[in-house]
Amino acid sequence: MAVQSWSDLLKASKKTALIHDGKRKIHYLFTDGKEMAEEYDLTTDELIVRKWRSKSTLKGQGPWEIEVGELVQSTVACLESDVIKENCSNPVFMRKDTKTSFLWRVRNLPYPKEVYNISVEPDQRCCIIRTNNKKYYKKFNVPDLDRSQLPLDSSALSFTHANNTLIVSYKKPKEILTLEHELLREVKKLKGTNEGDVDCKTQ
Repeated sequence: MAVQSWSDLLKASKKTALIHDGKRKIHYLFTDGKEMAEEYDLTTDELIVRKWRSKSTLKGQGPWEIEVGELVQSTVACLESDVIKENCSNPVFMRKDTKTSFLWRVRNLPYPKEVYNISVEPDQRCCIIRTNNKKYYKKFNVPDLDRSQLPLDSSALSFTHANNTLIVSYKKPKEILTLEHELLREVKKLKGTNEGDVDCKTQ
């Protein structure tokens, strides 16, 4: 029922499509004023970016919050590059999905694979990354499962480690695969423009 509800919200949203720089960009405006922006690779149809924005309680729009993909460094951040260089060795947590799995990457973690313990906490509806040397701890949820009110399954979780990067994978349940397939089919029907930028008003 919840899956259908999220599906209905997506169908009821106002959608705008744009084809630009090898990407299909979709902007969703929901009835409650929330916005979602997605970018898909035109060749592979893989989701590259998903971000959300809510109406500010004061005025105008709030900032974009990245759900999938990596935050692009802003002009201000570029000017503060010295600060960034100082923190370049800190762990960087980001999500980058595949068609069949939710995928999280944590860069700058040099410890061997046996140091990590990744668990599912069903009661808290989250996953937790721990290290037995107590050098890193991260609690994160899976918004896609929350929106569809689907349970977390520990057997769907796996991880690997290579090149100082921890990669945590969660196999997508069939309900999510079906929903994403239907959404992509609808998105491809949208008449996309090659001019302008659907995100231009968000910059």
